[in-house]
Amino acid sequence: MNFGVVKGTVRLCILKTMLFPRHCLSTAAACHSPVRVRLLPSPKCLFDEPVQVKVEGLSPNQEVVLRAKLTDEKGELFQSSAAYRADGIGEIDLSRSPALGGSFSGTNPMGLFWTLSAKNAHKKLVKRDVRTPFLVDIEVYSDGDTEGQLLAKETNERGFLAEGVQRLPVREGRVRATLFLPPGRGPFPGVLDMYGTGGGLPEYRASLLASRGFAVLALAYYSYLDLPKDMRELELEYFEEAVSFLRTHPQVKGPGIGVLAISKSGDLALSMASFLPGISATISINGCNANTLFPLRYKGTVFPPLSFKTSRLFLTKSGIANIRDTLNNPTEGENRQSLIPIEQAQCRFLFVVAEDDQNWKSPFYAEEAAKRLREHGKENCEVVVYPGAGHYLEPPYFPHCPSSLHLLVGLPVVWGGEPRSHGEAQVDLWGRIQAFFIKHLDVESTSKARL
Repeated sequence: MNFGVVKGTVRLCILKTMLFPRHCLSTAAACHSPVRVRLLPSPKCLFDEPVQVKVEGLSPNQEVVLRAKLTDEKGELFQSSAAYRADGIGEIDLSRSPALGGSFSGTNPMGLFWTLSAKNAHKKLVKRDVRTPFLVDIEVYSDGDTEGQLLAKETNERGFLAEGVQRLPVREGRVRATLFLPPGRGPFPGVLDMYGTGGGLPEYRASLLASRGFAVLALAYYSYLDLPKDMRELELEYFEEAVSFLRTHPQVKGPGIGVLAISKSGDLALSMASFLPGISATISINGCNANTLFPLRYKGTVFPPLSFKTSRLFLTKSGIANIRDTLNNPTEGENRQSLIPIEQAQCRFLFVVAEDDQNWKSPFYAEEAAKRLREHGKENCEVVVYPGAGHYLEPPYFPHCPSSLHLLVGLPVVWGGEPRSHGEAQVDLWGRIQAFFIKHLDVESTSKARL
């Protein structure tokens, strides 16, 4: 034994204990505790994948608190906790052990993840750099006290790029985007991915979808690089360039591509499908059936935005703005000028609706869109409704966001939804998105599967 190394380690531990007594006592206790956290099948996974959380080495029927912590790239802390009781052999398995209370209750294997809540109010979890993972610490505390003795800890590394996925920045003409290509030999079904009024270039949904076998173009359309800093007016020709770029890419399977959009970009997706060639499948998540917020220009024609009344905005009991009723009815009077002629589209539509969407009346807009298609003799759409879900339906295991700052309103607004229902909706939707695009874009593979 190297006694010099041992003495040096002891001196270091004593020094740490003097400087950080609370941290070191907890860490030392965890190191010597027989308790162990296991993350199965591996501590490393993609963000859209579940993990099985198990705790071993407890006393029979011992009560403990499990706590999850994640710090985003801006230093914002998201955390959740739940109390559990070990079984007769001193184990807790979140796939079958019910939570006794805390951030959630009952049996839910991923409850610690989808109930992560920001320490500071009105913050939404967003991945800004998909090249690095999010780290989620799973900690076990004794006696139901998260400030007490730390018994065990494990870190779940949740990535956004599967091995071999290529991330390629795109600066083609006016198009500002990032292209994600799956590993292996292409070509692959192509999907254009857009977000709402937050601006910039969110890439996390696109990178995860590429990890599932799609060539995905994450498209920015304002407040990014040399693009306009705001959305005073949008030109459909810009989106036409993006569609053309993706369709003609040698790694993209034709003849058509898919469009995936949420919120404001939902009506942009409908306009693209109605006026632009080469789109075979469109998914609008909590979008509108009319052009919203800003004028849309195409080939000299200007499509006005649906008008709104700010007087319909009201503050909730907690002082958060609710904007659900501010937009006017797009089917009435002059508002009809903003309706998108989706009957012109030659693609399949999937309208996704969160029943408790508090951003606007997305259930009504989806029903009106489907009705318009039927009135023109078309049966090319599906409507999926998620009870208890809110506006921001993200990839699986992103935590439910009840409220956050709306950049255009300038205030925190409520988004609606209940955490468990919202989390379950995200898991179901992710599978539906992939199945929809495979069915309507990857025609060759679908035909082979039917043989």
